[in-house]
Amino acid sequence: MTLLLGDADVQAVLEWRPAVAALRAAYAAAADGPRFPGRLIARGDGTFLRVLPGVPDGGLMGTKIIAAAPKTGRVSYLIALFDQATAELVALLDGNSVTGYRTAATSALAADLLAVPGPLAVGVLGSGFEAGKHLRAVAAVRDIAYARVYSPRAASRERFAREHADLPFPVAPVTSPDEAVAGTALVICAARSHDESPVLLGRWLAPGMTVVSVGSTVPEQREVDAETIARADVLVADVLDEVLDDTGDLIAARAAGTDPAGRAVALAALVSGEFAGRKDDGQIALYKSVGSAVQDLAVAAMCVRAALDRGTGTQAAIPVEVVLK
Repeated sequence: MTLLLGDADVQAVLEWRPAVAALRAAYAAAADGPRFPGRLIARGDGTFLRVLPGVPDGGLMGTKIIAAAPKTGRVSYLIALFDQATAELVALLDGNSVTGYRTAATSALAADLLAVPGPLAVGVLGSGFEAGKHLRAVAAVRDIAYARVYSPRAASRERFAREHADLPFPVAPVTSPDEAVAGTALVICAARSHDESPVLLGRWLAPGMTVVSVGSTVPEQREVDAETIARADVLVADVLDEVLDDTGDLIAARAAGTDPAGRAVALAALVSGEFAGRKDDGQIALYKSVGSAVQDLAVAAMCVRAALDRGTGTQAAIPVEVVLK
């Protein structure tokens, strides 16, 4: 029997602290190239199919498939998990919420390790799904003194503040991005402009700030400017080579004369303790994310375990036979 988890089932079992704990364990284990070979993208006429496979150290292996039809604004996510010992199909999950949660939970893990000690003042650039998930994920692992949010539309940033009024700290909308950033210890960038001009400018950063940037994942996208990259004393990436070579922010930084390769490390090195993080509280730290199978599979496996414990989801006989070879 295969466990089927729709989006509502996934949301019912997803919790921030277990998700961050699962990611911490996954990144602390070996995650070499053969186990997680990176994303593969097949492109058609206005469509693309992205595949993120992975074989974690023990337990379940699997892949996330993203099918996108940008011309019609449609995308679907599917995660398939297999037993490593028997090759049996263990679970199929709608990956929509997993995608949002795993990105935010991984950012929270990075922010917890990089941000200065003590309660954090947080600036949020963006008011959508990812911005909200990131604020809640960070709040699950760190004390937050207050948060300020900027989005170009007043109605959007005011809605964001109302939707997060349940959090144990004030969330206030502000009228400019630099106002959202000023005086904060952690800046969450979860937005891109329609013309792909950067939404975060390096001149707004002050010593000791940590920046989380998740909105530029392919060469044509921009979220932070070249000065932000240049001012970062430490740059941590979830997938180091993809962030350095395949994101618009880093491509633009190199074109402007900044090559951060010598300051860049993989998130796995930070989590495992191989890299100590910032050297002092005055350094500026930047975490950039493109997403990886490590994240998808760790959070999806956590959801499967929780669903089985709670009796959530549907057990179905899927006609995928294990063939003896």
